[in-house]
Amino acid sequence: MNEIRAISLFVRTATLGSLRKAAIEQGVTPQAASLAVSQLEKHLGIRLFHRTTRQISLTDEGRRFLESVQPPLEALNDAMHGARHADLATGPLRVTAPRSLGYSVLWPLFEAFAQAHPDVQLDIQLEDRLQDWVAERIDVGFRAGEQPDGRIIARRVLPIQLIVCASPGYLARHGAPATIDDLASHRCTGYLQPNTGKVAPWEFQVGDDIVYRDVPPSICMNDPDLETRAVLAGLGIGQLGSFTAVPLIRAARLVPVLLPHTVQRIAMYLCYTRRAQMPKRVRLFIDFMMERLQASTEWHLTEEELRAGRPARRRKQRGS
Repeated sequence: MNEIRAISLFVRTATLGSLRKAAIEQGVTPQAASLAVSQLEKHLGIRLFHRTTRQISLTDEGRRFLESVQPPLEALNDAMHGARHADLATGPLRVTAPRSLGYSVLWPLFEAFAQAHPDVQLDIQLEDRLQDWVAERIDVGFRAGEQPDGRIIARRVLPIQLIVCASPGYLARHGAPATIDDLASHRCTGYLQPNTGKVAPWEFQVGDDIVYRDVPPSICMNDPDLETRAVLAGLGIGQLGSFTAVPLIRAARLVPVLLPHTVQRIAMYLCYTRRAQMPKRVRLFIDFMMERLQASTEWHLTEEELRAGRPARRRKQRGS
């Protein structure tokens, strides 16, 4: 006996007051429906219906059984309907990203996706700590750094350059360093790494090698956005991520220095766990973000800008 089919026939018979109508609705013959209900009664050891040649009505036991099974059966039907329509772009979508990337690079795209797909409920988690994506039910995450390990799928979406830069005011007062060694005579900012609490060394491209230097900071902080503010305020020269620095450089609020030594070894990655059946809302979000991020040069210097040493300024709109 198919218990779920039998219970469903019982509930519809009780609701419609007709075994024949319930059979037609369920796509079976009246004889098959009658047999299924009889088998259910035998299986339960109770009589569910009073039957005459003209009508059918619930027994007291049948009424109690109906009250017990109707809510879970409706929940099961809702779940089955949801699973059959899982290919629609609806439902919750949990996304995680580092705070600095979330505020500067990703928020305009999150906003655009939410407007394009209003039936998807975005749950955005801005976290700098490493998360357990399975335990925290993360659908898609963004990471900055080196290629993540093979336990997750990681797709490179943006290069991240480490650009040494200063405010025009600082350079007017102190001049620009011509070499890496010249930084020793300048005020510089420092970034405290969240995992160690130590000041991160600066990185420089020297020929084919990446050289690390401990640059003594005049001011240090554990927040990339705060370090950017310090450089903008003229408190020192800083080495900033391109996703933060490049818009400010193109707006002439910061000036890059030592451009030939700019490092490009890390990137931003869009990551997700392996899934045999990925919901459509997740696939749509991944495609949406990949298309826009990979086509953008807003957040890094182009090869032409690096070679020329003069990043292009963004033209102002007329009337602005």
